[in-house]
Amino acid sequence: MPAYHSIFLQDTDVRLIANFPLLPLRTRTRGPAYTLPSPTPAIAAHESPDPDSESYDALDEVLSLYRANTFFRNFEIKGPADRLLIYGILCVGELLGKVPRLGGGREGEKALMNAALDQFAIPGDAGFPLNQAFEAPRDRQDAETLRQYLSQVRQELAIRLHARLYAGNSSSTPSKANKWWLSFTKRKFMGKSL
Repeated sequence: MPAYHSIFLQDTDVRLIANFPLLPLRTRTRGPAYTLPSPTPAIAAHESPDPDSESYDALDEVLSLYRANTFFRNFEIKGPADRLLIYGILCVGELLGKVPRLGGGREGEKALMNAALDQFAIPGDAGFPLNQAFEAPRDRQDAETLRQYLSQVRQELAIRLHARLYAGNSSSTPSKANKWWLSFTKRKFMGKSL
């Protein structure tokens, strides 16, 4: 059975830095990504809009395909959108590893945001695990734009992952992270980690 690929592969009018796409995101985090509108009618924070909706973005896809794709050791890249999917899955794996097992929602939120804001390597850097599949940016300006975009992706993934991990927990009661998400903390997509 093949891995699941991005539905954004057919989007051809997307800006690329090297071979990494800068797809639009539904976010309030500042960065270079074009901002998609919020879904109408409004949905809960732990839910994703319908894939046919104009509000559905690549990060919704990353979170919906994460658990299925982590079982695959090989992934055939069919286009630039698959590269964002790969990066997002690796980022979610890294973020899940930082979630405290016994802490509540507040501690989880802090851990996720700190992990998202930590220093990270971009394609072309020596510490980036998939340099063979990603091209390096041409110049410093492209590298900085890519770093800002990936920072925006990481922060938004942390926010949405927190909403899924602690879904259904009220703010007045201590909450525990969803065990069905935490069971994937030790899994490594393609045997790699960021």
